[in-house]
Amino acid sequence: MADTKLYDLLGVSRHASDAEIKKSYRKLAKEYHPDKNPTEGERFKEISFAYEVLSDPKKREIYDRSGIKGIQGGADAGFAADDLFSQLFGGGLFGMGMGMGGSRRRKRGEDTIYPLKVTLEDLYNGKTSKLNLNKTVICKTCDGLGGRPGAVNKCTVCQGRGIKVSYRQLGPGMVQHVQTACPECNGEGEVLNERDRCKVCKGKKIVHETKRLEVHVDKGMQDGQKIFFRGDGNQQPGVEPGDVIIVLQQLPHEKFVRDGHDLLMPHTLTLTESLCGFSMVIKHLDGRDLVIKHGPGDVIEPGSVKGVVCEGMPIYKNPFERGNLYVKFSVTFPENHFADAETIKALELLLPDRPPFEMPTGENVEEADLHDYDPDAHRGASSSRSEAYDSEDEDRHRGPGVQCAHQ
Repeated sequence: MADTKLYDLLGVSRHASDAEIKKSYRKLAKEYHPDKNPTEGERFKEISFAYEVLSDPKKREIYDRSGIKGIQGGADAGFAADDLFSQLFGGGLFGMGMGMGGSRRRKRGEDTIYPLKVTLEDLYNGKTSKLNLNKTVICKTCDGLGGRPGAVNKCTVCQGRGIKVSYRQLGPGMVQHVQTACPECNGEGEVLNERDRCKVCKGKKIVHETKRLEVHVDKGMQDGQKIFFRGDGNQQPGVEPGDVIIVLQQLPHEKFVRDGHDLLMPHTLTLTESLCGFSMVIKHLDGRDLVIKHGPGDVIEPGSVKGVVCEGMPIYKNPFERGNLYVKFSVTFPENHFADAETIKALELLLPDRPPFEMPTGENVEEADLHDYDPDAHRGASSSRSEAYDSEDEDRHRGPGVQCAHQ
């Protein structure tokens, strides 16, 4: 059977013309307008919505084809029905007691976000932190009523909605809906005498309390990872509590840098260590002394990277598996004149041979010395030479001076 609820609201048949629909709407709008009939605000909303749908050819076609469900789903309508309902009434029309089906979804409160600073050691070994959470909870004395049972009454001005709807006629068949907080109940939708208010919450229905949370930081967690406490957010009557979300913030480490499951660290060797081998001790994040040895003759070049397998970060939810530890080496060279000539000659005998050198012959041969490079001095000399060249060029183009003519 075809859905005719909206037609019934306007008192017209399914085959009514646009003129008949407009005429019926005007008559009913005058009769049920809240200014003339304050108790029929809901009825006026229903009539206005029916006209909103049936006066639009596209929406009417969808309604005729799919009924209320078609309008709610917005199928082929090019508009969102819930958005339309929110603009008209501050909520879904069919969840406001019209008896046309559907249900009103319970409002959900906002989530509460807390940053938690952790060290790289905390993320490697795991840690339990205790936080004091300040939150609002429903008053147990009045069970969130704000006063004794029966003392809280629905506001008669806004019918418990907390909003006052005013209507402005913009033109034939066009009504603008304006919503403001109800001045009678301050937008709460309820009124309560001062003497009947709860002594604990002062009629606010909620009280503040401190809850202690235990936050378990598991091995392998990462910077920015979130830990959820479902439903532990602030409580409000008639509102589903949001979540408490702990966001991990890793502090910088003096030695290691994390890269996913791996750890990176720099280490500086002497020239002797890079050529002749070395032993080093790394204090790991769990307190272990990790001894690393490198044999002689296996040269470590400046900038080279070596890895230690399975000594990186534990993998989240699989802590017995680990990434790798990578060490990036730099090499410090000895200072100038670190040994006498005989010692240097003896050292040269131990090192690989020099590449062969042949002195060029002829007149076009010139020897030059190497000096330390000073970029500032180089820029100053270039600038001075450039100015000198500019000055010489200017003199050449100026030509001979002008002389006084003799009589």
